[in-house]
Amino acid sequence: MIETGHKKDLHLYLQDARDTFLWKLEGASEYDVRRPMTPTGTNLLGLVKHVTGAEAFYFGEVFGRPVEAPVLWIAGDAEPNADLWATADEAREQIVAQYRRVWAHSDATIESLELDAVGRMPGEGRQELSLHRVLVHMVAETQRHAGHADLVRELIDGTTGLRKGSDNMAPGDAAWWGSHRDQVERAALDASGGSGSA
Repeated sequence: MIETGHKKDLHLYLQDARDTFLWKLEGASEYDVRRPMTPTGTNLLGLVKHVTGAEAFYFGEVFGRPVEAPVLWIAGDAEPNADLWATADEAREQIVAQYRRVWAHSDATIESLELDAVGRMPGEGRQELSLHRVLVHMVAETQRHAGHADLVRELIDGTTGLRKGSDNMAPGDAAWWGSHRDQVERAALDASGGSGSA
């Protein structure tokens, strides 16, 4: 049996990543939360929509507690990447409210089950997953995408930081950061023989 403190720790890290997502949206324009910032279309609101669907799937479907949420395209029930971007008629407030509603549903699942409780993946094979495994998976998944959101937000307007009230960044103004970036670029060029390409 796993100690009860482990569930509390996993839940804490999951909530930390959830809060980071919503913080990364703060102060960004409607265009900026939706615009693709990578060649594969990564965007802030799409990341929130995706983790909403993931939580609904793992803490809902797997444990027989379905909740309405964006369908994960990887589950085969939606067009490719449908859960990774917001259409023009999907309001930011709607997506954020749905995320909060789904995470409340997830929290009820987490609180009502022991870590060794078993759920089953839908579909053929019906692989069994413990709540412990699902929590570990969702902490890793949500933290991974929170890292994506951090980089996307920095690309949008230079805003950085680990979490609201604790940016976890070295002190420095724009000039200091420019100098630091130049130093990193010089090291990369020196290491590659100065070619600047692979």
